[in-house]
Amino acid sequence: MNSHGFTLVREEDMHEAGGVVRLWKHDATGAELLSVCNDDENKSFGVSFRTPPRDSTGVAHILEHSVLCGSDRYPVKEPFVELLKSSLQTFLNALTFPDKTCYPVASCNLQDFYNLIDVYLDAVFHPRIDENVLRQEGWHIEADGPDAPWQFKGVVFNEMKGVYSSPDSVLMEECQHAVFPDMLYSLDSGGDPAVIPSLTFEAFREFHANYYHPSNARFFFWGDDPEEARLARIAEVIAPYARREVSSEVPLQERLPLPRFLEIPYAASDGEEADKAHVAVNWLLCESKETEEMFVLNMLEHIISALPGSPLRKALMDSGLGEDISGCGLEGDLRQAYFSMGLRSIDAKDGPQVERLMMETLAELADEGVPAPAVEAALNSLEFMLRENNTGSFPRGLAAMFRSLSDWLYDGDPFAPLAWEKPLASIKERLAGGEKVFEDAIRRWFLDNTHRVTVLLTPDASLAAARQAVEDAKIDALRRGMDEKERAEVVEITAALRAAQQKPDSEEALNTVPSLGKKDLPEKNAHIPCEVEKSDGLDVVTHPLDTTGILYARLAFDLGAVPARLLPLVPLYARALTELGTKRRNYVDLGFEISAHTGSLGAGAVVLPRFSDAAVVSFLSVSGKCTADKVGRMTSLMEEILSEPDFDNRERFMQMALEEKARMEQAAVPSGHILVNTRLNGRLSAVGRISEEMNGVSALMYVRELIRRLEQDWEGVRADLAELHGVIVRRDAVKLDLTADGALLAEARGVLEKLALSLPSRPAQSSPVELSPLPGAELLSIPAQVNYVGLGLSLNGTGYIYSGSQAVILRHLRMGYLWDRVRVQGGAYGCFARYGRATGAFTFASYRDPNVENTLRVYRETADYLGNLSLSEADITRAVVGAIGDVDAYMLPGAKGSAAFSRWMAGESEEERQRIREEILSTRLADFHDFAPCLARALETAVPCVLGGSDAEAVADAEGWTKTRVL
Repeated sequence: MNSHGFTLVREEDMHEAGGVVRLWKHDATGAELLSVCNDDENKSFGVSFRTPPRDSTGVAHILEHSVLCGSDRYPVKEPFVELLKSSLQTFLNALTFPDKTCYPVASCNLQDFYNLIDVYLDAVFHPRIDENVLRQEGWHIEADGPDAPWQFKGVVFNEMKGVYSSPDSVLMEECQHAVFPDMLYSLDSGGDPAVIPSLTFEAFREFHANYYHPSNARFFFWGDDPEEARLARIAEVIAPYARREVSSEVPLQERLPLPRFLEIPYAASDGEEADKAHVAVNWLLCESKETEEMFVLNMLEHIISALPGSPLRKALMDSGLGEDISGCGLEGDLRQAYFSMGLRSIDAKDGPQVERLMMETLAELADEGVPAPAVEAALNSLEFMLRENNTGSFPRGLAAMFRSLSDWLYDGDPFAPLAWEKPLASIKERLAGGEKVFEDAIRRWFLDNTHRVTVLLTPDASLAAARQAVEDAKIDALRRGMDEKERAEVVEITAALRAAQQKPDSEEALNTVPSLGKKDLPEKNAHIPCEVEKSDGLDVVTHPLDTTGILYARLAFDLGAVPARLLPLVPLYARALTELGTKRRNYVDLGFEISAHTGSLGAGAVVLPRFSDAAVVSFLSVSGKCTADKVGRMTSLMEEILSEPDFDNRERFMQMALEEKARMEQAAVPSGHILVNTRLNGRLSAVGRISEEMNGVSALMYVRELIRRLEQDWEGVRADLAELHGVIVRRDAVKLDLTADGALLAEARGVLEKLALSLPSRPAQSSPVELSPLPGAELLSIPAQVNYVGLGLSLNGTGYIYSGSQAVILRHLRMGYLWDRVRVQGGAYGCFARYGRATGAFTFASYRDPNVENTLRVYRETADYLGNLSLSEADITRAVVGAIGDVDAYMLPGAKGSAAFSRWMAGESEEERQRIREEILSTRLADFHDFAPCLARALETAVPCVLGGSDAEAVADAEGWTKTRVL
């Protein structure tokens, strides 16, 4: 069978993919196209290239950024950004891996889907990759004058500085390099900041010429779009090309004959203790194309490490040697899989002891046998995950593409990773036949495997300064090595780059980028059913949706009676419900039981503002999901954790507190913008302050103090947990929320109502939570070479009345003004602005930013920018389309039910949401201008908050900010 120059190679009706899967091969170029035809409205496309790096200049990563900076058919500076502004996309990005670069898109709107594909295909095959693009996205010397300070800048350069400032990221990178010392995985495809400035334009251009060719491409489609159009679209784009031999093979790493031990420093704060070392033991495993063996390894990972009571995790945490688990676990995205696990925050001298403990624990498992409950839990968890296929906000089609590439990229079978029923059945059959599947795998891949590398990361308080000194010396040597004319040329290049960045695209060029119009947008919000009934005084909220036989259930307990002093304890209390054990069984057995009979069961706090008056709406969500036949079992487990919690295990609670501290510390650098935004909101509203107390810097400080308290006052802590349980778990303060199809709802409702109504009735007095105010202008100090720069302000009292046009204004700021000024010109990796409709809180925050003062200046000039803004009708329409895309974000059934429940709890009516949609659709330029003076008034009292290192500290000292050390 031949169509549009493609020959059908293979076809399968695949239940797991929900339709027919066909592999096509392009006759002229040899390009392969995997086409999955099913009824998923969230259509997905991706083109992937093998891009093996030869060094750590980050050329693959920089090129991934750069090809999206204009192309032959779309000669604008950044068509990627124009699409983000004006698309209903459900995914739009590009990703660099150690051996491949992928360009995936997704949309539920067919025309929008085609627009995305067209722009991406022209971008990858016909990009405008001139020297200014390399300078902007990769690196350049920023020189405002021959005698002014010079520095290296570039989006990827600063992004990777942020990566190298995160101990966890450094550990994972060094583990990969150690496992693959003799081949390309030993290089950093993202780019080492010390090496990036050695990338030349010639090497940059050559990399594209070598690898971005149809003969090296793998095209992927998924969804309900017509297959003939898929083939025709790709055929038209690659018609000018002929087959070419592309040398992009990924070699195998030869196995090491003996285990190795490596010690590597990481940048730490002054005074960092020796017990802040991190260690991971790593094993090279099988090739990722061995589908059944990879399933065995996935289950084995669950058995040994997924749960608090999993044997290897438990042994490590019980040892008291560290605070939390480290390592990436099972990594299956490369040609050969590897497993990485260890401990975070250990004493450096204990690294070898961690390795010995892991080997002894694994040997004991292999010799004595894996516990049957652990096997049952692993089987159920994997099977539930595969059948539910819940990829969250990430499109299912793109998840399938990445699974397929684990074999397909290396010239293997693209079907095998998608067809999971057969290997799963085979493993079940082997286990039923008495085969020691997991014990044998432990011996084969861990105990008898000589390809083992232990990586110990040790703190070095001088490393950040040393790196900066090397960087400064390098740029100083470059300057001293130039004559006057050459230095003037560098200054001219800086000016020319800045001028190019600041020059707006012409309307003619912008009009080449395809965009939807207002006529293409639905006038009505998508309806999510939300039915509310009273049952013996209990609010029962149901969402009848097709969930393919899965029940999503939650009990929502009001947190209004929680005293202020106990708010920071709520997250740990929530974990304790499922991770500390009950009166019936210990936490190990409880974890296995939950994993064997549910898709998940856990608890977490939710804090929302009520839309009518910004009052705090907070609740503890105890939620679970299961198949129809397990409803009774899941309900019984819910009843057990709510009615019979056991708060007596001090040692286990100490482990949880240490884990919580370590996780918050680990997240500070990669998620610094979230920490800054949370801190800013903590100053601006009651809702924000409570959220900050439970999830922000205040929470980290509380947990550190809690750990000290656990040593001296366990009885007091236990009493606090019991008090929390008493004021939270009450029949008087609970609501029941259920999402499933109609028949399953009817079946499940009765047993879950009975549980809710059986809870103790303990009236509690709600009272306003009084929390001490947070500092004003503040530096959150960490050892990092980049910053996360925030500014917070309140629009309350400025005369501003909320309108849906705010969503359009924010969209334009985020993807226009802030993108251009903070990312493109400033070199930060990202920047955003957010507005809380109910609270009036308005926040800015940047991500991996080399600047502080310049970024704050950009924020403070926003009102002037809006007040003098001139936009065409087309510009406004693009922003409107993007804003509607945000409103109509694609959700799977479980997420729909959760969103509808939150809207109901916050008092957001369907009528109000529809009014806002209509205001978005009718947004005019006058709305931008009208908002400007209100924003200007708010900016007069705006307060900065910056997470960063020495550069940020210098600004804080000069401005007299409060300084809070986070790490």
